[in-house]
Amino acid sequence: QVQLVESGGGLVQAGASLRLSCAASGRSFNNYGMGWFRQAPGLEREFVAAITSGDRTYYADSVKGRFTISRDKAKNTVYLQMDNLKREDTANYYCARDPRSWPGSTLGSVGKQDEYDSWGRGTQVTVSA
Repeated sequence: QVQLVESGGGLVQAGASLRLSCAASGRSFNNYGMGWFRQAPGLEREFVAAITSGDRTYYADSVKGRFTISRDKAKNTVYLQMDNLKREDTANYYCARDPRSWPGSTLGSVGKQDEYDSWGRGTQVTVSA
């Protein structure tokens, strides 16, 4: 079973940047898609971004143009670069593994949480005014 460990969260002011990391244990990391999700207090967990095994990237409309997902296959690590942070980005951020060989090509398919089989514990991001 793969283990995913997120890091890089913190408290920042609006307009600042953060880079989240998700380190994955185990082999065959490069064969899987990876996703970032977030959950704010009182709200359901939502899709943020995903990168497929072929390095195609997908973003929720709310973060498109501000967030960038990438991966370092040599380090078994996925990153989420978050720029121009807004107060509404405040949430606990989770990374997850997508075991599907073909996750589809739409946000609805790629971001379907039930398809992700391994999850990290999350890292908190708080954006102040």
